[in-house]
Amino acid sequence: MGGIILQEETKVIRIIGRIASVMSVLMYVSYIPQIISNLNGNHGDPIQPLVAGINCTVWTIYGYFKSERDWPIIAANVPGVFLGFFTFYTALH
Repeated sequence: MGGIILQEETKVIRIIGRIASVMSVLMYVSYIPQIISNLNGNHGDPIQPLVAGINCTVWTIYGYFKSERDWPIIAANVPGVFLGFFTFYTALH
């Protein structure tokens, strides 16, 4: 009985992890309108995307260097590395 419950909990955790990964990617994809505005001369605040880029870099490094690589963490944060820093860069010009 305990094994069945543990398997169900593991399945639920895996599903939650996938949902969280997708939501993270969507959160960073939402920078695209700000990038477009920045490139059109309507510059947004650069601080938040800079902090997001740094945060995603740290999480990506963490997921990569764990004894067992944590691919959901890596996949969820790599888009934030690129989009966060690119949004920051475009907000400066």
